Amino acid sequence: MSQEKSESVKLQSVNSLRTTMDSYFQRLKTATETGNKKIAWCTSVGPAELLYSMGFEVYFPENHGAMLGASKMAEKYIPTAVSHGYSPEICSYLTSDIGAFLQNETPLQKSGFKTVPKPDILVYNTNQCKEVADWFSFYARHYNVPVLGISTPLNINELTTGIIQYVAKQFEELVPKIEKVATQKFDIDKYRETIGLSHDGCVLWRQVLETAKSKPSPINFFDSAIHMGPIVVMRGTQYAIDYYRILLSELQQRINTGVSAVPNEKYRIYWDGMPLWYKLSSMSKLFANLNTCIVASTYCNSWVFDDLDSKNPFESAALAYCKLFIVRSDDEKEKVFEKLLKEFSIDGMIYHESKTCMRNSNTHFGLPVRLNAKTKIPYIEIHGDLNDSRCFSEEQAIIAIETFISQLSSRN
Repeated sequence: MSQEKSESVKLQSVNSLRTTMDSYFQRLKTATETGNKKIAWCTSVGPAELLYSMGFEVYFPENHGAMLGASKMAEKYIPTAVSHGYSPEICSYLTSDIGAFLQNETPLQKSGFKTVPKPDILVYNTNQCKEVADWFSFYARHYNVPVLGISTPLNINELTTGIIQYVAKQFEELVPKIEKVATQKFDIDKYRETIGLSHDGCVLWRQVLETAKSKPSPINFFDSAIHMGPIVVMRGTQYAIDYYRILLSELQQRINTGVSAVPNEKYRIYWDGMPLWYKLSSMSKLFANLNTCIVASTYCNSWVFDDLDSKNPFESAALAYCKLFIVRSDDEKEKVFEKLLKEFSIDGMIYHESKTCMRNSNTHFGLPVRLNAKTKIPYIEIHGDLNDSRCFSEEQAIIAIETFISQLSSRN
């Protein structure tokens, strides 16, 4: 294994990303200060298209939670939420976000916010996490504003017509309730337009991720975890489309000129589970130094909603949000894994067992063993958490990862 120090190659599009994200937060700040638009809070895999189509600026607490993790401040805030009755075992996005709020602190203060944007309404979907209902209820009580939700079935094997219609009906039933708060009535044509924009943005995001099928890959997981920001918070807007055209162009240029995200790429890894937000930079350097590129992940693929169809907005939205990997049965997850492992030429898998995010951890019921038996692709599990760094032993993880990559080299 090479002893030369190496680092991943920075994407130039990060400058455009910063501008795009700054503009998004500026729109929220303007709405907060002037009241020119009402503000809806939405879960990261919730009905953002519906809210954007009805004239809201949309804020995503999960994105804020990731910001708290990346800023390495979560462990300061989590104990405050725990002291107010929230278990340390539940989602650390939730506990760090509520803890920061109770301390009247936010990374957004660097962008001129006094606090997080005050919601006029909160809307969630339980597909990504059932705890979002309790999370949003905290703020609904504090601000005395409505909280609405969609309840998505779990462990879905076959996406039946009955399931799609059940969820689509919930989408439709949100409309008159949201109209009571919105400044404009629901317009089906506007909703179709927003669904179309979301579809186009998601297709571009999928194309971005699929550039990693190239050898060497022009992008890695650590890039994707940062550059996914617009598809999370601006899904359903032209802003996301404009940004991903820029990013995709740079990645295609990298492919044409042979520029790789990881110099001297030798090993290609699949990452399952949440990012270690507080260790993105150090982990990126570790894998680059091991000549290893994490080319695909469950997490970043979670925002590929290319089933959205403007001709059938409610049912296609229900389909897209029920097709999400996290709500599927283990049998269906295995099929997805098998497909991606082959398409991305994966040499090994890393499963991140996140302490406070069981829904995004796939190591509990034998899936890694079954998948290994089918594919013969080796794997390891590392234990940590998305935000709470106290759950992560960096020394143990580094030893495990270095040993794993060494074993991969002996297989080749």
